[in-house]
Amino acid sequence: MKPWWQQFGPYLESNYWKMGSVIVLMFFGIVVNVLLPWPLKIIVDNILINAPLPKYLQWIHDFIGNDSYVQLLFFSLSSILLFLLGRLTLILQSYIKTGIGQRMVYALGLDLFDHIQRLSLQFHNQVKTGDLVRRVTTDTSCIRDLIMSVFLPAITAIITLFVMFGIMWKLDKTMAIVAIFIAVPLMLIIKVTSNTMMQRYYEQQEVEGELMALSEQALSALPVVKAFAQENYHDQRFVEASAQAIKTYIRVVVSEIKFSLGINVSTAIGTSIIMMLGGFHVLQGSLSIGTLLVFLAYLVSLYTPLESLSYISISYAEASGKAKRVFETLNNKAVFRDKPDAIILDDIRGHVEFKNVSFGYETGREIIKNVSFEVLPGEKVAFVGPTGAGKSTLASLVLRFFDPWRGKILLDGKDFRDIQLENLRSHIALVLQEPFLLPVSVANNIAYGNPDAIYDDIVAAAVTANAHDFIRKLPEGYDTVLNEAGGQLSGGERQRIAIARAILKNSSILILDEPTSALDSETESLVFEALEKLMKNRTTLIIAHRLSTIQKADKIVVIEKGQVSEIGSHNDLLKNEGLYAKLNNFLTE
Repeated sequence: MKPWWQQFGPYLESNYWKMGSVIVLMFFGIVVNVLLPWPLKIIVDNILINAPLPKYLQWIHDFIGNDSYVQLLFFSLSSILLFLLGRLTLILQSYIKTGIGQRMVYALGLDLFDHIQRLSLQFHNQVKTGDLVRRVTTDTSCIRDLIMSVFLPAITAIITLFVMFGIMWKLDKTMAIVAIFIAVPLMLIIKVTSNTMMQRYYEQQEVEGELMALSEQALSALPVVKAFAQENYHDQRFVEASAQAIKTYIRVVVSEIKFSLGINVSTAIGTSIIMMLGGFHVLQGSLSIGTLLVFLAYLVSLYTPLESLSYISISYAEASGKAKRVFETLNNKAVFRDKPDAIILDDIRGHVEFKNVSFGYETGREIIKNVSFEVLPGEKVAFVGPTGAGKSTLASLVLRFFDPWRGKILLDGKDFRDIQLENLRSHIALVLQEPFLLPVSVANNIAYGNPDAIYDDIVAAAVTANAHDFIRKLPEGYDTVLNEAGGQLSGGERQRIAIARAILKNSSILILDEPTSALDSETESLVFEALEKLMKNRTTLIIAHRLSTIQKADKIVVIEKGQVSEIGSHNDLLKNEGLYAKLNNFLTE
């Protein structure tokens, strides 16, 4: 697997030309910075003492004449012009870099978001949602920070260092050598502290991800939190996580302070030594005052890139901590991938068969064991059994949220693993016990599984699901935008919208996981009348506890402790006087 810093290439490819313009501006800015102190040198060494201009500036003398006031105005304006050019260059760089950076952040965020969606539910069962949200929305800024705040500034600083040192060498070799020797402590500070800061920043990102996860958990379960009056419990967890975040943040700040103090002390000492040495050279007559001013300006320009490199190491530490979190998720292989020769099934009959299937969510703990059964095309099969017996797990396997540990699941004689995943799921509609609705319009919620459906088809599905009447009474009818999870609707209304969604998808296979649990008896009767029309000639797997639901099934599969204990019709199973008969007696009491 490539290190994370080698995985940025694809995000740069579409921005090569703009990156080239940034680099051109970067070199132009270096040239401007090199020229910036020279007008001051000419003013001090030539104009103020009325000395002739250097030979390389004789063309200026020919252009503006020998008047000192005119020359003073010219070089003062030149200084202002160079300053403005430098600022304009920085502004243009910043504008272009911001656009490139944000595009790369969004591209990386999209890839990470897409990858997380495709990771197995096994992965999501082990990772906190809030932390994943932080990785997508916050940590993906690493690509912008590393390229725009680390890579390009580092190149600028290194080139500036070489150019400045070359000019300083020309001006005064002794002071240039001293300046370089004084720079050695800066490099040692960078080397010693960078790894520590990188680890501190990674720890900070992890703790803040944990804090976001705690917030997401409490807010997503707010009705339960309120029902059990556990606000104080979640407050305490947040306080504890916040305290840990504060400690981590303080460790980061302490590392930065130590780093900055070492850098500032080194540059202050270096500047003082050079000023003293330069003063001696001026007193001895080997160096002019203007040249000393230029040298000191370059010294600042020499230490500024060194300081930039040192602070770049802080930026690198922070951004690399984020990048590590992003790419450890992006490189996670816990994702279902189609086989290279995976097939597409166009004509589905809906013949589902489990052959000696075993599966569990944790290694060494099987939820279902050696399960075998067959659902013929058009059959309505109910799965019953005690809570935790593995009924919903069977539905998850049919949807291929997971693959069996052992055995096979077949669709029309084809192993599920040999069928393209998207194609397989396109032939399955699902209604969950707890309906999931998006914060979009009612029409879009119904059309979620069939986005190309026309308005008339959406209404027809709602009518069939007995949802049309209450939808018409909403403020904007089918265009009413639902709150989070459809909070303005009753449980029965949310369930009927979910059923309308399954109806509109018009799939060959239906999975109904307690579809009427949130409905009263009258509404249940109306909905099941509609569902019976939908289920005709379609394979339907029903997980249910209600007797009315179970009795209407063509076949009943009884699951006990992860195994099939009985299969048969309602009447046949009653005659067997097994687990189903006991469950039936319990439900009818």
